[in-house]
Amino acid sequence: MSSSPTQPTDGLQFTDTHCHIQEAWKQVNGIDATARLWAKAGSSSADDIIGRALADGVTRMVCVGTTLPDSRLAIEFVQDRPMCVASIGLHPHEAKEYIGHPDKLAEFAALAAQPKVVAVGECGLDYFYGHSPKEMQLELLHFQLSLASKHQLPMIFHVRDAFDDFWPVFDQYPGIRGVIHSFTADLAVLEQILARNLYLGLNGIMTFTKQVKQLDAAKAVPLKNLLLETDAPFLTPHPFRGSICEPRHVRVTAEFLAGLRGETLQEIAQASTSNAQSLFGLT
Repeated sequence: MSSSPTQPTDGLQFTDTHCHIQEAWKQVNGIDATARLWAKAGSSSADDIIGRALADGVTRMVCVGTTLPDSRLAIEFVQDRPMCVASIGLHPHEAKEYIGHPDKLAEFAALAAQPKVVAVGECGLDYFYGHSPKEMQLELLHFQLSLASKHQLPMIFHVRDAFDDFWPVFDQYPGIRGVIHSFTADLAVLEQILARNLYLGLNGIMTFTKQVKQLDAAKAVPLKNLLLETDAPFLTPHPFRGSICEPRHVRVTAEFLAGLRGETLQEIAQASTSNAQSLFGLT
């Protein structure tokens, strides 16, 4: 089933550069936890979710994979949905499932050439939870950086409590473009990101965080480096906490950021949409 983008009454367009709505479509081994979370939202289909996003001006959505089966699902999901594109990724939590399994890595690498794949990620390092050993996370990050470099694809990075290890790896791959997903760090980390000309994905966290340093950093992100995202079904923005996050909530985050940063909603919409088009080659 496909839909055509529609315009909200104010005519503004937004792009959700990070969502997992493919997992609301059908359940696949390896992604059951997120699929169950979508199921809690009720009987809404993935196309209902897309329809609500379009009604709020969210006209493009990047469906982000986190495992091999999830990445396959994202590719399948976006094929007949013109407003959606796919990113293929192996999340750092999953490193122990792939390192030491060259057959799985080869299957994953083959996905990079599939239609409507616009990026590699969600990938990176996560030392907060430590679901996989650091050494395996680092090896998997190298693998995906190499894959993106080979196919000249941008990357979507997940980095949590791990920037000290992330930068020495990233800096070995000159020319890589990408976004730091779900940015919640401080001004010092922001400077490191901007020095490498990366984008920053801001989401619903900014609407409910109590961390002044996070808000100060969000204010300081240049418009030319700003992307909007939801991480749907996670990180629902205020005042919708307690419900399932959807791509339509990008507009809520944009409205909050406009007030926080002293900019108009139009400025946020136009800059973030243009940045998404540039990074992911969207039309």
